[in-house]
Amino acid sequence: GAGPRGYFFEYLVVVSLVKSGGGYEPQISYQFPKRDGMGRSQKEEEEKILKAITLFCFPEGIDWAPMTEYQSETFSFVLTEVDGSRKNGYCRRLLPKGNKACPPEAYCIISKLACFGLFSKIFDEVEKRRQKSMAMIYPFMQKLRESPFPAPGNSVEIKSHIPESGTEIIKLTRPLDSWLEHVNFATLCGCLSNQEILLVFAAAVLERRIVFIAEELGTLSQVAHAVSALLYPFTWQHTLISIVPSILIDVVMAPTPYLLGVQKKMMTASKGNLGGNPQNAGHVFQIGDEGSILPPKLHDEILLALENKKEKATVEEWNRVVSEAFLGFFVKTVGHYASYLTSSGGAEARRTFQSRAFYKSIKSNTTRHFVKKFMQTQMFDIFIQEAEQRQSGTHQGIFHQKIQEYQNNGKAEKKKR
Repeated sequence: GAGPRGYFFEYLVVVSLVKSGGGYEPQISYQFPKRDGMGRSQKEEEEKILKAITLFCFPEGIDWAPMTEYQSETFSFVLTEVDGSRKNGYCRRLLPKGNKACPPEAYCIISKLACFGLFSKIFDEVEKRRQKSMAMIYPFMQKLRESPFPAPGNSVEIKSHIPESGTEIIKLTRPLDSWLEHVNFATLCGCLSNQEILLVFAAAVLERRIVFIAEELGTLSQVAHAVSALLYPFTWQHTLISIVPSILIDVVMAPTPYLLGVQKKMMTASKGNLGGNPQNAGHVFQIGDEGSILPPKLHDEILLALENKKEKATVEEWNRVVSEAFLGFFVKTVGHYASYLTSSGGAEARRTFQSRAFYKSIKSNTTRHFVKKFMQTQMFDIFIQEAEQRQSGTHQGIFHQKIQEYQNNGKAEKKKR
């Protein structure tokens, strides 16, 4: 989360398709706020990022044609900066209002904040203003930029004037479970069976290479972000491109771990780089031992939790059921990590993790076997490094809460015996 003066967003750009040669080239037609007074290296860095944004907004490449009907779509992607920090790109593509045929244009907001629902609502407002005139987007975004970003569970109200409609108050609310605010597990569960979700989770948890194939950009971005959210409180540390632009399709050949989303039409164009038949998109090709990675008892517990969700659940209910099932998995496998952080000095001293004692303390053979593998991942390593640097007693948050509940239940069980 951003600090008390956190901005909602860093900038908004509008990307238009401009006729060039035999096709259309995505170009930035509008940027807010305008960036002035930058040094040369900053400018070069900025141009690289803007170029990447145009590719992510129109990943299909240059084959566009003017159209009179187009279903607007919203999706998101992650930009990784030179220093490894990540920013989120939110994109809405739509057809500008008018009576002549033209290609769609894209609105893209770059923000450090991961909150898909909130930005979808901001796009609704941008779209409403765009239908009247481009000039009306500016005052709204200016107001938004001046507003502090609300804490989880809080709202911010933005006054905005639209000619003919008068002044409106737009209320933007941030969800309470901030780690779920970027996620919609319903799409993931709609595309894959529960058993398949577990195979994908197993591959992700051991940092394998994962490619999703789908027709729609919205589906790809939601599924890729949902899978990385299943890893909470751990963070996917490798390449994550929820929608791979056609120009970057060779990234699938990389030997390092990745989580990628590829549009189905690119599969036929990319001469079978990915193997497999593009007709089978939406199903899991199991490459290796993913079925036997997770400890069987815990695997079945997750499966049971997923099968118990209500038929007509809301997005929030889905998110709660799914996230709690996977969070519970990490609580039971590695939730005892904090007991193995020891410090030799006073309260200020850096703590060190006793990794051998940590996994030796696990009673179940299958769980111990899994944890030993999981400890070799980058996500576990980074998680522990961060824990070592924190002073003891400062790790609040939902993971810690669930660990405490689990440990207290365990103590209560022992007393009963």
